Amino acid sequence: MLFINGTINSGSGFRRADLRIKDGKIQQIGILQPDDSEEVIDIAGKILLPGFVDVHVHFREPGFGYKETIESGSKAAAAGGYTAVCTMPNLAPPPDSVANINIQKEIIAKSAVVKVYPLATITVGQKGGGSLIDFDSMKQEVAFSDDGRGVQSREMMAEAMKTVAAFDGIIVAHCEVDELVKGGYIHDGEYCSRHGHKGICSRSEWEQVARDVELAKATGCRYHVCHVSTKESIDIIRKAKAEGVRVTCETAPHYLILSDLDLEEDGRFKMNPPIRSVEDREALRVGLIDGTIDVIATDHAPHSAEEKSRGLARSAFGIVGLETAFSLIYTHLVEKGIISWELLIKAMSINPRQIFRLGGGLAEGAPADITVIDPAAKWTICPDKFVSKGKATPFADWEVDGKVEMTFVDGKRVF
Repeated sequence: MLFINGTINSGSGFRRADLRIKDGKIQQIGILQPDDSEEVIDIAGKILLPGFVDVHVHFREPGFGYKETIESGSKAAAAGGYTAVCTMPNLAPPPDSVANINIQKEIIAKSAVVKVYPLATITVGQKGGGSLIDFDSMKQEVAFSDDGRGVQSREMMAEAMKTVAAFDGIIVAHCEVDELVKGGYIHDGEYCSRHGHKGICSRSEWEQVARDVELAKATGCRYHVCHVSTKESIDIIRKAKAEGVRVTCETAPHYLILSDLDLEEDGRFKMNPPIRSVEDREALRVGLIDGTIDVIATDHAPHSAEEKSRGLARSAFGIVGLETAFSLIYTHLVEKGIISWELLIKAMSINPRQIFRLGGGLAEGAPADITVIDPAAKWTICPDKFVSKGKATPFADWEVDGKVEMTFVDGKRVF
């Protein structure tokens, strides 16, 4: 297969080049002549990028297939230009043992159209407490997370980090102090007080980030913070990085684009952590630009329509994002001059591959995991047209620019 007349950006600038795929790998990049035996795809006016990687998705299988399956979730990923994803462990059974994670891996092998890397839990039952999993039997896994719950015990997290650091594994943390949440469900800010809702304070996130950064410094563990949403978390992580702590972090498009002043009385605006203040949003943008934030991940978290129809107070936490992330970031950050194309590629493809040691990239000899973008396309976000089973998004009916046109995994067209 040969892509001709396109523009390529591997993260270090645009260049006019053709790209040849052979046996599932990128064989050549340059000005190339077609071979009679290969399919030629003319991508004039399009941009060819390394496939996006989302290190934070919920595909809900096994256990909750009515919300999403590995098949539907991976197809949604492909539609969004993603060639690899890391799935979170909020499952039944949770992937807290070799036997349980193998249940998920068997479904992945049969159903996934992109590369799916399941994360194992930190605690047995993914309870954020109780007892730690047998890390020794699971050390071949990509990373460990209790996402959806913060590990509440300092001593337990310290022991987990010490154990995981011994084999250079990665702890991926949902940071939330349970006793500070107090039944809240949106940011404890202006909208919350104006409309009589129960708020989630910023401290519930950053206090645990601060604790874990100290533990990561003491143990030498590789530590990745999920869905950072507060300015205080950014300050803590920035300082830790300057001190040489092995900490990385992610945020999501909705935290970079929205604030609590954009909230509506609708479950599609409810996620955890919540959309926070304008000041938090601006701090996140600065953190992305200065490298404090390494990754843009979606926290794609589908639920049934009924579960998201109960308003802000009673709807389930979580929105979907795989099929809209690129266009939203391109429209609201790249086109507005807030970040560069290269930073988008770094945050959505290069950094997640490097941090989670997934390999690949837009280089000769690498797996042909690539995404073709039409930067001139304009479209309206219509949840009814999503491939994902989940339809809840705060960006419904938004007009955006730039669209994923094709996605290839190991040289196979998956979208």
